Order: sequence, then C-alpha cells, then structure tokens
Amino acid sequence: MPPVTIYTKSWCPYCSAAKELLKAKNVDFTEIAVNSAADQATMAKKAGGRSTVPQIWIGERHIGGCDDLHALDSKGELDRLLAA
Repeated sequence: MPPVTIYTKSWCPYCSAAKELLKAKNVDFTEIAVNSAADQATMAKKAGGRSTVPQIWIGERHIGGCDDLHALDSKGELDRLLAA
C-alpha cells in the first residue's frame, strides 16, 4: 500500500470525514496539522495552490479534498489506488 498523507486542521469536519473513511478501510496515514499560515502556505504550494483542508495524497498522487476522496470511493477507484 502506498503511503497516505493528509493535511488537516483539528476543528475541520471535512478532515474528520476523510480520516473516518480512511480508518474504515484500515488505511494507516500520516496526518500533518496545519496550525499556522506558514504550514498552510507549504501545503498550498504542494497542492498546486489549493489552500483548503483536508488535502490528501496517496503515494505521490494528489487526491484533493474530502469530496474528491469520497468520489474516488464511490467510483470504486479508491481501493485500487490503495492496493497499488
């Protein structure tokens, strides 16, 4: 399974929903807290300018946010990416 990384803020309900989906699939992930403007700028640069949380990567592939993660799951593509 490729590494999964998720940038989050503690109060974000979308971050919680994304993490719950990953946990339901028994996926270990690295969570990076976005606690400052500098953290957010670093994340946005890596995410091609997207500054909202969560931002999720599976391996080197940028998935996007919570809605993007759930859309992949609905299409059956998330399991394929996680199994690669």
